[in-house]
Amino acid sequence: MMKMSFEVTAKKLFGVRYERLTRTLFLEPVVFWGLHIARFQAEIDPFILYLMAGAFSAGAMWQALSASDNRTNLENMFMLPFDGRTLVFSYVAALGAYTLLTKTAGLLAVVWAVSHWSWAEILGSILCALAAIVIVSCLYPLRLGRTDAYAFYVRPASRRRTVKSHRRYSVWRYLFRYLMAHKNYLVNTVAMWGVACVLPVLLGQMEARFVLPIGFAILSLNTPICILLSCDPALERAGRFLPGQGKVFCVPYCLFIFGCNLAADLIFLCSWQIQIGGIIPLHALTAAVFALLSATGSVLLEWHCPIRGWKIESDLWHHPRKYVVPAVMLLLAGLVSML
Repeated sequence: MMKMSFEVTAKKLFGVRYERLTRTLFLEPVVFWGLHIARFQAEIDPFILYLMAGAFSAGAMWQALSASDNRTNLENMFMLPFDGRTLVFSYVAALGAYTLLTKTAGLLAVVWAVSHWSWAEILGSILCALAAIVIVSCLYPLRLGRTDAYAFYVRPASRRRTVKSHRRYSVWRYLFRYLMAHKNYLVNTVAMWGVACVLPVLLGQMEARFVLPIGFAILSLNTPICILLSCDPALERAGRFLPGQGKVFCVPYCLFIFGCNLAADLIFLCSWQIQIGGIIPLHALTAAVFALLSATGSVLLEWHCPIRGWKIESDLWHHPRKYVVPAVMLLLAGLVSML
C-alpha cells in the first residue's frame, strides 16, 4: 500500500518513467561543473549555507503541500481503502523527495560550485534541508487543527466562500478575488516590500544614480502575480475568447502588476530617503518607468509564452522564465546608470 501511494504521487511529479527526475539529476551536475570551471568564487559563511538550505527547502515544501493541483490525486486515494499513517508518510515522502532533488539540489549545486566547502559542511547543509522538510510536514496539517490524512487536502476556494454574482465581468474584480483566495501570493508581495526596506542597507554605499535602477530591477522579481495565466489555464482560455482580448484582459492585468511593482519601488525610495537621503523627483519617475516596463514584459510573456507542462504550482514559482524580465531590467539598469 505504501509503495503504491508513493508511486501515485511520485509519478505525477517526476513523470511516468521518472524521466523528469532523470533530466534534472543530469542538469544539476552540469550546472555545478560549469560554474566550477568558470572559477567564479564567493565567500559564504557556513551558517548562511545552512540557513539558505533550510529556509529554501521549507518554502519549497510548503508550496508543494499547498498546491491545489494535488487535490485530484488525494481525492482518488481517499476513495480507496487506506491507512492514514501509511498514506501520510508516502505522500509526504514523495513531496519531500521532489523538493530535495529538484529544488534544493539545484540551489546547493550553485552554492557549492562557487565556494569551497568541507564534507562536514556539505553533509550539514543536506541535513538542514531534510530537517526543514520534516518540520514543515509536521507543521502544515496543524494549520487546520488536524493531524490525519485529510489535513493535507486543499479544498477548492469555491467551496470555502460564497462569491457574490455580478451582471458585468471585471478583470480587476477577478484579480483581487484571486489574491484573496491565494494568501501565499499576498505573503510573497509583502515579502518584496520587506526586501525593499532592506535594500538601502545593502546597497547604500554606492551612489543613488547607480544603485536605484538596480533596486527597481530586483523588486520586479515578484513571481506569483506574473504567472496567473500559466497557473490557471481556464483563465487563459477564457481571456482569449473575450472580445478585444488584449485590451479587455491584458491592459488591466498589466496595470495590476504595475501597481504592485510601483508600490515596492516607492517603499524602496522612502526607505532610501529615511536612511540615506538624496531622493529627487527624477528617481520617482524612473521607478514608475521600470515598474511599467517590467509589468508590460511580464504580461507579454504570459500572453504569448505561458508556461506549459508543469506538475505542481511550485514548478511555476521556480521556473527559469521568471528571471527573464528581471534580467532585462538589470541590463536596462546598467544602461541607465551609465547615462
